[in-house]
Amino acid sequence: MAISQAVLATVFGILGNIISFFVCLAPIPTFIRIYKRKSSEGYQSVPYVISLFSAMLWLYYAMIKKDAMMLITINSFAFVVQIVYISLYFFYAPKKEKILTVKFVLFVDVFAFGLIFLLTYFLTHGNKRGQVLGYICMVFALSVFVAPLGIIRKVIKTKSAEFMPFGLSFFLTLSAIMWFFYGLLLKDMNIALPNILGFIFGVLQMILFVIYKKPGTKVLEPSVIKLQDISEHVVDVVRLSSMVCNSQMRTLVPQDSADMADTIDLDEKIKGDIEKINNKEAFLISKN
Repeated sequence: MAISQAVLATVFGILGNIISFFVCLAPIPTFIRIYKRKSSEGYQSVPYVISLFSAMLWLYYAMIKKDAMMLITINSFAFVVQIVYISLYFFYAPKKEKILTVKFVLFVDVFAFGLIFLLTYFLTHGNKRGQVLGYICMVFALSVFVAPLGIIRKVIKTKSAEFMPFGLSFFLTLSAIMWFFYGLLLKDMNIALPNILGFIFGVLQMILFVIYKKPGTKVLEPSVIKLQDISEHVVDVVRLSSMVCNSQMRTLVPQDSADMADTIDLDEKIKGDIEKINNKEAFLISKN
């Protein structure tokens, strides 16, 4: 029994949704680090703002197209997730980064999307609107898939794949395959064509990862004093300080002749302890 194209399109759409779902959740470790540090310094909001813009575009296109429910489900999820990411970033960002994030959101997600919406909604009608918006989505998707060229260039230049996580490249490639067949079965080249480029760049990234992957190197750590040595040293210093205080107090309080002999013995003991500690410090310094 032959399987209809509609059923196959649904199957690939579901698989694309599942893979893209995990790709959307990939930044979670980053935001866990931001939460623990209570600061988003060292990170940028640009990827999340662009991802939000992409989700808004594809949602608009899918609603006009009317037969792309799989696009609606994953991009609705991506829309909510990206808003959460941007909100968390904004909450922990320094003042300067907050201002930049607000400007970028207003320019891309409000002004740019608003302009596209107004132009396509009022200046085009019927199938023409879907075609124009499809071309816009396709051009934007192609520009997003071209973005890894910078990472590929960096990997080739440095001969190191540390900047390019294999897992993410693998899942992005799988995602491109699923969405390519989904678009092909729906006969929608606006969905299929960008994912051809996504597949090519994904495979290229994985090949470069294999070529330039370097075995893990052991990080050299500076030699440290053992905990037992530190504790013994601290105990000696505390004992010395208490003895010095007792000695100073004895010099301030009048003493009789019997106590003077004890004081002399105590002073000799202090000198002996000081010499022992100095010898131990010299030994630790030479050892480290």
